Amino acid sequence: MKTKPRQGHRRFQLEIVSYGNSYYIERVAGLETALARKPRSLQLDMIGVGEISADAALRIRAALLARSPKTQIITNARSSLQNGSVLVWLLGDQRLIRDDATLYFRRANQSEIKVAEPDEAWKNEQPDYCDSASDVDPEEGDYARVLQLINEFLPVNELAGRIVGGPVLRQFGLVENEKVDHFLATALGKKRESADEPPNRSEQKRTRSRADASQRRHVRK
Repeated sequence: MKTKPRQGHRRFQLEIVSYGNSYYIERVAGLETALARKPRSLQLDMIGVGEISADAALRIRAALLARSPKTQIITNARSSLQNGSVLVWLLGDQRLIRDDATLYFRRANQSEIKVAEPDEAWKNEQPDYCDSASDVDPEEGDYARVLQLINEFLPVNELAGRIVGGPVLRQFGLVENEKVDHFLATALGKKRESADEPPNRSEQKRTRSRADASQRRHVRK
């Protein structure tokens, strides 16, 4: 019986564009196809100066959650990210970011939006008329959900409206501190080599001399 070859590391580019709904519809479908092949790892390269809309970010999240548990997701931010793009980057099992790139997310504006609750007597209430020219943006509800998910990784109340750079991301354990890791690996490697090294030549000579002297004394007796 023929077996399918094991999929290795794959890369998937996701351009960050504004007003790119049709683009993200196609890319989410492509992402689902790539994940269906169950690769060992998939690297999501994010690049561009726009932002991923809240709806697109939630669709990408749904696709990633439906992947095989054996597939590791690597998110690689090659550009600075904002709003919904931040959530997509945070969903990686391993996260990479350009050294000088940053994250930014604004607060949600839900002052004009009412959420229907199951225990409310809303059926008897006459809703205020709202036309297409209203300032109310239903997408803010999706964005509020995006912020809830971001809050699982970063404190939204404290960081919303601020630029978040590498030091803060490392503080929260979201990216690896390569300098510290390299230092520790080097230090531990030197200690391991020292423990495994045989005695130096001088020590070997002193040990051999003591053994020869002891043997001579034994012969004289």
